[in-house]
Amino acid sequence: MAHHKSAKKRIVRNAHRFEINHARTSRIRTFVKKVEKAIAAGDHAAARTAFVEAQPEMHRGVSKGVLHRNTVARKLSRMNARIKALGA
Repeated sequence: MAHHKSAKKRIVRNAHRFEINHARTSRIRTFVKKVEKAIAAGDHAAARTAFVEAQPEMHRGVSKGVLHRNTVARKLSRMNARIKALGA
């Protein structure tokens, strides 16, 4: 248990930030799962629309510091390549 006032404040703040970051990460995962599901079904149009919805959500995760920008760039690039392969 924390003994200093600042350490107690930090514990409260960390718990609050965890809730926010966890919710944001969960939301991003949900959007990614929608894209993955559409790709698995082989539905190019649904995959494309899900991808367009997932993209800003993932970029928002980068700007909020939840995900690293290179990680998001890599995931988006791979998803986009798989969606393009469906259309061809």
